[in-house]
Amino acid sequence: MEAESEPYVCLATLRRLHQSMADLNAARSLADTLQTVADGIVKGLDFELAAVNLVKPDGDLVVAAVAGSEGAEAMMAGRTGSRAAWERRLALGERWGELRFIPYTEAWVLMDDDVPQWHTAGPAPRYADEWHPMDLLMAPMHSSDGELLGVISVDKPRNGRRPGAWGREALQMYAFQAGIAISNARLRANMQRALVRLEREQQALRSSEESFRQAFEYAPSGMAVTELGGDQHGRLVRANDALCRLLGRPAAALRRCGFSDLVHPEDLATLLRTSAEGGRAELRLARRDGSFLWVSLRNSVVADATDGPRFLLTHVEDIEERKRHELQLAHRASHDSLTGLPNSAELRARLGARLCDKPAPVPDAAQMGPGGVGGALDGGFGPEGFGTGGFGLDGFGQDGFGRNGFGPGGYRDGFGGAMPEPSGGYEHHVHTVPPASDDPSEKGLAVLFCDLDGFKSINDRFGHHCGDAVLIEVARRLSSGVRDNDTVARLGGDEFVVLADGLCRGDAADLAVRLRNAIVPPIRVEGRAVRVGASFGISWAGCGMSAEEVLHSADQRMYVEKRSRSKAHRRAG
Repeated sequence: MEAESEPYVCLATLRRLHQSMADLNAARSLADTLQTVADGIVKGLDFELAAVNLVKPDGDLVVAAVAGSEGAEAMMAGRTGSRAAWERRLALGERWGELRFIPYTEAWVLMDDDVPQWHTAGPAPRYADEWHPMDLLMAPMHSSDGELLGVISVDKPRNGRRPGAWGREALQMYAFQAGIAISNARLRANMQRALVRLEREQQALRSSEESFRQAFEYAPSGMAVTELGGDQHGRLVRANDALCRLLGRPAAALRRCGFSDLVHPEDLATLLRTSAEGGRAELRLARRDGSFLWVSLRNSVVADATDGPRFLLTHVEDIEERKRHELQLAHRASHDSLTGLPNSAELRARLGARLCDKPAPVPDAAQMGPGGVGGALDGGFGPEGFGTGGFGLDGFGQDGFGRNGFGPGGYRDGFGGAMPEPSGGYEHHVHTVPPASDDPSEKGLAVLFCDLDGFKSINDRFGHHCGDAVLIEVARRLSSGVRDNDTVARLGGDEFVVLADGLCRGDAADLAVRLRNAIVPPIRVEGRAVRVGASFGISWAGCGMSAEEVLHSADQRMYVEKRSRSKAHRRAG
């Protein structure tokens, strides 16, 4: 009978085993747990040597703890054996329950593998169950889900015998508890690392939030945070001091509204599109005093990984000076530098915007007055010195659109033919149509071409400085004599053009008389009074014509009117 089968021996072993398991539960770190596992084999299970081989993340096994021999520890600790070599050993071993035993008679085939070991050669056993130095006994450790955690290797039983049924059961039970302890230790280690990482992240977040707060609050340009989604969608959550100063509003007032409440009505669509897409926009925001300020908005959507976009970070930059400069440059490009009136390019752009390539249908010639479209104005301006017959040539005549306009296929009578109703691409265009007769109900876009009489003599006698002053005053008088929506432009030199929409032929003639009468009174320049006269030619803009054709027609009519008047009727300096 084996001595270890005696009851008192089993009871003593259980007591030592219980103490070893208690030590396992007391270990705090993974390294302490692994060393405690190895020490428990030596203290509680009557083996003189024990090593704990732990599975690494790459699958190989490293000698993580050694107990019972300083020499063995120095030779083996930290060394690694491949997973393939260990699986070969476990497969080769004789199954003792969960244990694996390889007797010395077969262990020689494993001498050349890379598993760290301390075994030495020795004499043959003297009896059947005597332990040989080349015997290998291994106890695999598994997690609760069956994953291999490591392998306990034991050697040199104190009684010199291979363990019997009781010893095998005790080692197997200890390996099971050791696997639980190692799993718990790993879990604690992972939790501790996670806690440390979380604390670092929280510290970094607090540092980032403080950095953002300082950058937000003390930024030299305006910044705001807008809420996205929910009942408060679009409401300003935060606004820094720079934005409050920029808009002249306290932070508390800004937090009660959104940018949609502050934006200029014409820029609302731009704001909504920019807010939804992020990005950049230039628009106008209302200040507390009711004025509007040009700003550049740069938006960044602050997204939540689970809930989607949450906030909009907006950078607000004052661009009022730049916009004012741009508007000044645009004004200089489109306006005359001397008089401030629209220049030739702007005049042609405004006139061209009212015209399309296809003429509108017109009434039959029988429904039109004598001379067709643009016929003679009976009596012209008569007593005012414009000469009998006014501006009109029959239709648009030899000098009107008949020669330089459409030619065959144009409007009836006045244009020399019939024009079919336009189609395709112009369904939503409001056609500009010249008045067909003197009927006051027929209105159109009148183009009045004005040329000053006697201006050259003023330039020659008194110099260009005096001539410039006359041009400025004439521009002022022309602008004062028209409606707000009419256009007065300087074509160049002493030539001016007036665009007046919604006039009948009689209205256009009256307007020309009023403007001429406004120009004729003396103009005082540097203490002297000078006078200029004016000749007007009236043309009518119509779709199917170009801006150049309309202006050329008005120019020709002006020269006809100028030649029809005697020099005595031309008021000049």
